[in-house]
Amino acid sequence: MRAVLRTILGVGLAIALLAIFLRNADLPRVWEQIRSASASMVGLSLVLTAATYFVRAERWQYLLEPLGHTRFWVAFRTTVIGFAASFVLPARAGEVLRPYLLARQEKLPATAAFATIIVERILDLVAVLVLLGIFLLAFSGNAADAAPRLYRAVALGGLVMVPVGLGVLFAMFVMAGHPERLHALVLKAERVLPARVAQAVAAFARTFAEGLAVVRRPTRLVFALAWSFVLWLAIAAQVWTMARAFAISLPFTGTFVVTAMLVVGVAIPTPGGVGGGHEAFRLGVTSFYGADNNAAVAAAILQHAVNFVPITLLGLWFLARDGMNIRGLRETAKPIRAVDSDGGTGHEVAS
Repeated sequence: MRAVLRTILGVGLAIALLAIFLRNADLPRVWEQIRSASASMVGLSLVLTAATYFVRAERWQYLLEPLGHTRFWVAFRTTVIGFAASFVLPARAGEVLRPYLLARQEKLPATAAFATIIVERILDLVAVLVLLGIFLLAFSGNAADAAPRLYRAVALGGLVMVPVGLGVLFAMFVMAGHPERLHALVLKAERVLPARVAQAVAAFARTFAEGLAVVRRPTRLVFALAWSFVLWLAIAAQVWTMARAFAISLPFTGTFVVTAMLVVGVAIPTPGGVGGGHEAFRLGVTSFYGADNNAAVAAAILQHAVNFVPITLLGLWFLARDGMNIRGLRETAKPIRAVDSDGGTGHEVAS
């Protein structure tokens, strides 16, 4: 029942956001803009989108290295499946599926593999905030005057997220340095919980902390962050090429603020990221750079399609080769619990 309600709310939110997105659009002109878009720029945008998944897989393999050897193809394949699952299933199911599937194939602790996903998200946040900061400090140009209220909102949002990101990074640093101490601390929950439950929670905490190992290694953390900047600069380039495909005068540094807005828009829990990302792109290029609304709407539609459709189809093809379908994916994505009292061996089951 809860899942049904969540789906209804997500669909309702998507419809509302699409209504806002399309409220001033002339649909025949939007369609004409799509038909006349630069095919070479759209193709380059597609290539850049594909490149981001190779970078994601390379970075993830690097984060996983302290846990054990992983193969690049497995990291890439499970990354694609994970993102496809997040697009077609509710509650960002791919964030759970991705480390679970990789851990099962590479014989790693699934809980520790999941911890690397958290590290990824923090590194992503740091990279996006740094690029946004560069834009605000050096390249905002006339953007602040063009849309002062939106500019202030974006700047304030960035400032708010800085201490959040630093706080989470510090917490991960502490956890990664003392997995055994964390295990012993959580084990004290036996005073209020059944011993078996307390032991399972403590084992989960210890293994999760072990997955944060890269955070305690400055050199490895710097390299992981470097990969994150490569990733987000590629994403910025993809946004820029899509804007150029519709003759939108978006400077490359301007993509830093548009990308930050896209991150917020896509984070809104709608099916397939529909609505939020569309409106974020349209709002950014029309408000800060005076783009024609119909061109912005057309670019946002194609931007979403390039980012979501090919990777979803590729992920589903990978699944089909394994004899799985959407139903099997949904079953696998159910909450996963560890079954080993020592913190998990990578063999976990769906509850």
